[in-house]
Amino acid sequence: MATLFRFWASARQVLPKHFTRTLSSAPSSSLTHTEKKEPKESEITSITVDAKDDITSLSGVPEEHIKTRMVRICVPARNPMQSGTFNTKNWRIEFETRERWENPLMGWTSTADPLSNMIVNFSSKEAAVEFCEKNGLLGVLCGGRKGTSI
Repeated sequence: MATLFRFWASARQVLPKHFTRTLSSAPSSSLTHTEKKEPKESEITSITVDAKDDITSLSGVPEEHIKTRMVRICVPARNPMQSGTFNTKNWRIEFETRERWENPLMGWTSTADPLSNMIVNFSSKEAAVEFCEKNGLLGVLCGGRKGTSI
């Protein structure tokens, strides 16, 4: 009983204050939500934004990667080894490939480009386009593919 009480005391500290435990005939595990006060109209303030902000100078990315870099916004192709539609409804941003060279020591392909292997996934085309506009990236929009069912 003592360990149960200690567990309940520690769990009670984690619960938000607007949840209370009912001690009526309801099951012991039920929680009810208590009403919160609505804010007065004088306490509510609204903020209006006239134009979209350009955050390219705040992002920390070098300007040569922002102004001269092209991105491709597209839907990834379906894996030919699968029969389902997994990962074909998301949109992605892929950065263009810059200079690469063969490493003379190991023969591996090397690059000095930090964004060459970066792919950013989005749930919709609009979200990907908005991300590019917000970060000042020049993008090429590839059309979405529609699958054909047999």
